[in-house]
Amino acid sequence: MEEAEFWKTAQRKEHLRGWLSYAFASEVFVVVSLTLFLPICLEQFARDNGMLLPDRIMPCNTIRGQPDEASPGGDERRCSVKIGWLWIDTASFSLYVYSASVALQALTVISMGCIADRPTYRKRLLVGFASMGAAAATLFLMLPSSSILWPLSGLLAMMANVGFGASIVAMNAYLPFLARESVDVIQFTGSLDRRFYEAASDELPATDDRSNAPLLVSSDNGLNALRDGPHDQQEYNKALSKATSRISSQGIALGYAAGIALLILALVPVTLMKGSTLALRLAIGASGIWWALGTIPAAIWLPSSEVMAKAQVQPGWDDPSDEDEAQPRVLDEVLKAWRRLITTLHPREISDLRNTFKYLAAWFLLSDGFTTITSTAILFGKTALGMSASRLIIVGVLTPSAGILGAIVWPRIQTALGWSNLRVLVVLVALASLIPAYGCLGFLPVFKNGNVKFGGLTTQEEMYGLAVYFGAVYGAFQAYARALYAELIPPGEEARWYGLFSITDKSSSFLGPLIVGLIADSTGNIRYSFFFLVVMVWAAIPILSLVDVSRGKEDAVRYSRRARQ
Repeated sequence: MEEAEFWKTAQRKEHLRGWLSYAFASEVFVVVSLTLFLPICLEQFARDNGMLLPDRIMPCNTIRGQPDEASPGGDERRCSVKIGWLWIDTASFSLYVYSASVALQALTVISMGCIADRPTYRKRLLVGFASMGAAAATLFLMLPSSSILWPLSGLLAMMANVGFGASIVAMNAYLPFLARESVDVIQFTGSLDRRFYEAASDELPATDDRSNAPLLVSSDNGLNALRDGPHDQQEYNKALSKATSRISSQGIALGYAAGIALLILALVPVTLMKGSTLALRLAIGASGIWWALGTIPAAIWLPSSEVMAKAQVQPGWDDPSDEDEAQPRVLDEVLKAWRRLITTLHPREISDLRNTFKYLAAWFLLSDGFTTITSTAILFGKTALGMSASRLIIVGVLTPSAGILGAIVWPRIQTALGWSNLRVLVVLVALASLIPAYGCLGFLPVFKNGNVKFGGLTTQEEMYGLAVYFGAVYGAFQAYARALYAELIPPGEEARWYGLFSITDKSSSFLGPLIVGLIADSTGNIRYSFFFLVVMVWAAIPILSLVDVSRGKEDAVRYSRRARQ
């Protein structure tokens, strides 16, 4: 018995290592490529093949530096490139590729939802999409900007982004399973099992001959009654909640650490080659190789289909392994996924899972708000504070570095104060809102007129401090946002609901930057956008505070049982 328990414990640790190894592998693509080098590289690909306006005769690469800095003419030195029959700005090429990849990513995660919820296929989807994304990033090494096939850089970027987004949905779907496998949760359920047998012994006949005693006792005094008790259920939920947030935080911290390590390595060739297209391609290709190599242990250690099938069996449910015996038809599963999405968004379904949808509404605002704070701060540092590219790269390193610290420290703060995941998340959102609020102080006369030389985000040095502050908050925010959502989704449908989580995130990603751009264009001062960001973040707090996590868990379980009947 002890040997069997030993192997079970070893298997659980292996499952967690597999999940963390993929976080370590995939987050590198985000930190190094998606948020930094990939947009710059795409613009450089277009610039190396573009022509200077307005005549479109002289190639853009005949001048050094930025066109608007090379000539007093400003707009006359802008660079455009011909894609098909259209001439577009070289900077817009990167934006269009990103927008298209977001749309394709949303379509993909919706379509894969039903297949990913089958235990047999979840790991296959994760590994398959990870392989596609890593291969696309690595192929940048083989595509010079001088090639006639250079527009394929946009296709490779879209494939890499779609591969990352789809694989992350499959990865996140493992989180509830891993939390139930954690030591704290196992120990808690073990103590309930012991109490179950004590209760069961009271039902056995008062005789020495118990050979004819029933194998199953009444659930009134058995395990179900113990687990359904308010106190037991509350304690179990607390243990599960802490385990979910802890595992999620570990994944964020490891991913950030990997991204920072490769970012520092990639800065060497980028600096030596003075930001050439080849240097940018090397950085992106290296992230693809890292991603591919890190996926191998994840493919080995993540739980097998048999383990996942058994884990999804709940009292009163059919064994999902029976369902997986038949080979699913891809087209049927895709159509089923879209039908389920339409059904999920029906008012009756929203009412049944009102707390889950309240959280998604808050997440719509928060994901856009946090993303826009990041992009606006970088743009503000470059335009309003005059920060050089090297200084902005330092900011880019400081933020995820502090994110590691935040992802590690906040779970300990939560344990010390006894806070729920929801309360920690509300506090983190409130702390994040102080960043744009601090920027608004720059309108005060003492800062605006230069009477005080520091404060209100008026100096470059303040950007470094805010990068550390924001990173410590943002790293923890990502971990707790994912962990809290894991508590509110129906069991056995994790991939589909994490797909909706991803869609809500991506569908809002255009709103904040669009409004910030309109504010900057209409006022001529990007600092005014800080007022919008404060309002946007604070608007999510009342919605978030209305989420009843305990009721949401009960509704999710009830919804899942009803769907399986």
